Amino acid sequence: MRCLELPWRDPWPLAWGLAERFGREGLVWLDGDGSDLGRWSVLGVAPQELVVCRDQDPFGALGALAAGGGHWMGWLAYGAGAWVEPGAHWRQSDMAVLWAARHDPVLRLDQQEQRLWLEGSDSALFGELAAVIEALPHRAPPEAAAIPVGAWHWHTSAGRFADQVGQVRDLIARGDLFQANLSACCEQDLTAPADPLALYGRLRRHCPAPFSGLAIGGASAASVGGPARAGDCSSLEAVLSASPERFLQVSASGAVETRPIKGTRPRSSDPLADADAAADLVTNPKDRAENVMIVDLMRNDLGRVCQPGSIRVDQLVGLESYRQVHHLTSVVRGQLRPGLGLVDLLRASWPGGSITGAPKVRACQRLSELEPVPRGPYCGSLFRLGADGSFDSNILIRSVMVKGQRLRVHAGCGIVADSDPAGEAEELGWKLQPLLEALA
Repeated sequence: MRCLELPWRDPWPLAWGLAERFGREGLVWLDGDGSDLGRWSVLGVAPQELVVCRDQDPFGALGALAAGGGHWMGWLAYGAGAWVEPGAHWRQSDMAVLWAARHDPVLRLDQQEQRLWLEGSDSALFGELAAVIEALPHRAPPEAAAIPVGAWHWHTSAGRFADQVGQVRDLIARGDLFQANLSACCEQDLTAPADPLALYGRLRRHCPAPFSGLAIGGASAASVGGPARAGDCSSLEAVLSASPERFLQVSASGAVETRPIKGTRPRSSDPLADADAAADLVTNPKDRAENVMIVDLMRNDLGRVCQPGSIRVDQLVGLESYRQVHHLTSVVRGQLRPGLGLVDLLRASWPGGSITGAPKVRACQRLSELEPVPRGPYCGSLFRLGADGSFDSNILIRSVMVKGQRLRVHAGCGIVADSDPAGEAEELGWKLQPLLEALA
């Protein structure tokens, strides 16, 4: 493994320049907002190998990647749950269940210290990519075309969502559920294929988040030195994320961390009103109870594969504030049992408790009955699998799914026994509006 420090480049023009040189397809950028949690970015272009699962077991494929080594990045869709708890409620979308790319070398960026490294083991590609980066011009990328907020088609109206909240409350009252994360979706069909990278530039500027990122899939992988396909986006499918939530992080030694989010309030430009919103969130019994419920679920999931006594809650219902919203976040950690690895952990935890509910399997069944559109990669994960066996992933919330000319944006709310239907519909707007405004 070679590691070469290069002169600092702003990651956005750097990603754009490399995409113009090598094409969009196969580009993966696990980004961050420069905070302590979002300090590091990893960028890969022109992958050497792709793995795409649509009807095959994605966990078996991930196990093979982990065993084979190499640096892999990509997405795992919510519908991968069909290979954990099979059932008719797993409605698959037209996007890949697993899309993963192996890049060698990769670029690693420290956004706090503004330092940039090229890391890899392929000596020929290493030298070529270093030369390309050195020659890239220093200029700002062009703006993506604006998408008017009013142009989106809603699959679930605010009124319909409020009615569905009432249905979930009825299920809870009957003892069918304790909690469910109900989602809604809006869609946009453009007149021409979308450029995922240009759209992500808007998203990262207006909605920075510590576990943000972009992965662009397609029919084949670009190769270093191959023809650029900068203007051809017709066959691309992509995930653009401004997620504030980590799903699972696993160190090479098997230390596990998850950071479930439950509880949201909008930010205000008025400092007093903003402080009041944060205080209301921290002290609200409904939001705190919902967060604690998901912490218990995640402790149980991790307990299936972690060493007895190793699971601890290092932060319970802590306030975290982002540009658009305040959140309540908890931090749960554990240590994998000897002989168990990443795939065992994923199977025990998939999908994430914060975006499903409790009991998890029953919540997934009920959500499938209420939600009109398959989630696809939404509520799945963008992930990085290191050559040393380390792993990190987000929860794909605050995200845009791109398939050719079609864009989809989802958002969800955790529903419990005392949820207010109108209030939950309003919260849905807090989560979706910043994304739609960023793209506008």
